[in-house]
Amino acid sequence: MGTLSVFLDVPLTETDIPLDVYREDPSPKKVCLGHTGCQTDCPDEAWIPAVVQRVLLQIPQDPTLDHEYLPQLGMTAFTTAAMELLIGKDSHALLENRAGAVQTVGGTGAVWIGAEFLKRWYKPNDSAPATVYISVPQIGNLGCIFHAAGFTDICTYHYWDPVSLTVDTEGLLEELQNAPDGAIVSLHEPAEMGLTPKEWKKVAAVMTEKHLFPFFDIETQGLASGNLDRDAWVLRHFVDNNFELLCAQSFSKIFGLYDEHVGNLIVVTKDNETLIRIHSQMAEQIGMVWFCPSGLGGRVIAIVLRNPALLYEWKQSLKALVKRIMLIREKLKEKLRILGTPGSWEHITTQSGVNSFIGLLPSQVDFLAKRKHIYLLPNGQINICSINSRNLNYVAQSIHEAVLSTTIEDHSQSTWNTDLDYLAKNSIDQVPTRIIFK
Repeated sequence: MGTLSVFLDVPLTETDIPLDVYREDPSPKKVCLGHTGCQTDCPDEAWIPAVVQRVLLQIPQDPTLDHEYLPQLGMTAFTTAAMELLIGKDSHALLENRAGAVQTVGGTGAVWIGAEFLKRWYKPNDSAPATVYISVPQIGNLGCIFHAAGFTDICTYHYWDPVSLTVDTEGLLEELQNAPDGAIVSLHEPAEMGLTPKEWKKVAAVMTEKHLFPFFDIETQGLASGNLDRDAWVLRHFVDNNFELLCAQSFSKIFGLYDEHVGNLIVVTKDNETLIRIHSQMAEQIGMVWFCPSGLGGRVIAIVLRNPALLYEWKQSLKALVKRIMLIREKLKEKLRILGTPGSWEHITTQSGVNSFIGLLPSQVDFLAKRKHIYLLPNGQINICSINSRNLNYVAQSIHEAVLSTTIEDHSQSTWNTDLDYLAKNSIDQVPTRIIFK
């Protein structure tokens, strides 16, 4: 037998994920502003609602539970409760039995099953496969999934203007208007995108006119406004307007069940017969991937959502977390104002939810990583929950220094132009992905 591995040519994948780089940094001052989950006020401590912790302790004591495989489509108690939470118990789609759900391994699993299903069965144009549109901030994560599922025509769209630091509704509508008929549009965290209900109605109207297929991806229902129903308004509007759609739903952040990977894929169709056929195909897909989902996380969520007292307590936990997020936004903006940091920072508080565009140039992001041991995504998007009372002053001071280090006076003109060009085009070259973009 040879001494060299048959896998000798396997390359080492380079990582640009802030959390991975952060973990390898030995500096005691290091801060990761790119956490994927929600944090408490203590550094690196995951936020878990107290009611979830109690239910986790109670479940092992239930003598009626066994450890049999779950159905391939998951626990009905979980999928029904999760779907009702998002599209509403009184939804016409539910009452007409044309909406259903499939339990998945996390929200990523829901996107994967949905993307694979669409690649196989969604045929808006007989002569060519569908084009997929994904927002620029999510192209690295979601783009790879759609590419792995077999889609080759993957485009980006913009809803945030990185120069004016405002929502660019007109630009979004124009890009959707120019999309080919029947394209798939990924709508990630619509409650955090910053569009008003009136603007979302315009988006829905364009998508109806162009026969665009909406694929929602919702991970933080309730964490944008503190109100679960308000955060679900966009999806419900599309359902009420008779769209056929998919929606990937994740419970990692809002239940603190990060290691359980509990997801749900909602399917809304025109009639019950179509829904039954779609479920049969998805069951076959799941049988080839993970056979069936795990039970613990889904059981916890079903118990909480189906018990009025526990549901109320969980909602109060979400509201408390949202208040903390809003307070962090206010404090960070005020710190930067007191420091006299150049530029306007109003966008920090006009945005809502866990994620936020902080408004930094790529060179400023690089400055924070190399000089201050603070890590975030190249596009300047951060997780607000990563900021706490212990690192707030350091983060604000570091952002102040990063901005001062790249003012026009101190910045070389070539680098400054490069940054402005990046902002104007919102280039995705620095986002880790293996997709060849259109």
